[in-house]
Amino acid sequence: MTMMAPVRAMVERPYRISLLAGPAAAAQARRHVAAIIQAWGVPVEEYTAALLTSELVTNAIRHASDEHEAIELVVSWAAGLLRVEVHDGSRSAPARVHALPYAEAGRGLMLLDTLSSGWGYRETARGKAVYFTLAP
Repeated sequence: MTMMAPVRAMVERPYRISLLAGPAAAAQARRHVAAIIQAWGVPVEEYTAALLTSELVTNAIRHASDEHEAIELVVSWAAGLLRVEVHDGSRSAPARVHALPYAEAGRGLMLLDTLSSGWGYRETARGKAVYFTLAP
C-alpha cells in the first residue's frame, strides 16, 4: 500500500497589512510574521523570519518621508517558500555598505545573504518592494 503524507494547502492569497512607518512598525511586523508562520504551519525558523522582517521594515522606516507614510507587509507561502515583502515609497535600491565592527547599522544585507534562501527587490508603482524567502 502506498501512503502519502497530507499535502499542506498552498496559500492562494498573500497576507497584506499596512503599517505606519514609525518606531512601532518593526515590532508589529515581527508579530504578524510570527503569527502567520504559526497559523499556516509553515516549517521555517520563526526567529529568523522575524529578524529578517525587522531588517526590511527598519530600512523602509529609514527611507520613509515621515512617520505617517504607510509601508506594506506582504507574506506568502507557496512552492515550499515563505516570502516576506516590505513595500515602501522610496525608489532607492538596497545598497551594501561597509559596516565598521562597532557600527550600529549596515549589516542588514549581510544578514539577508547569510540567513535567507534568497532576497531581492523590485520597483513598484509607489516605490519598491524588498523581499526575502525562507525554505524549510
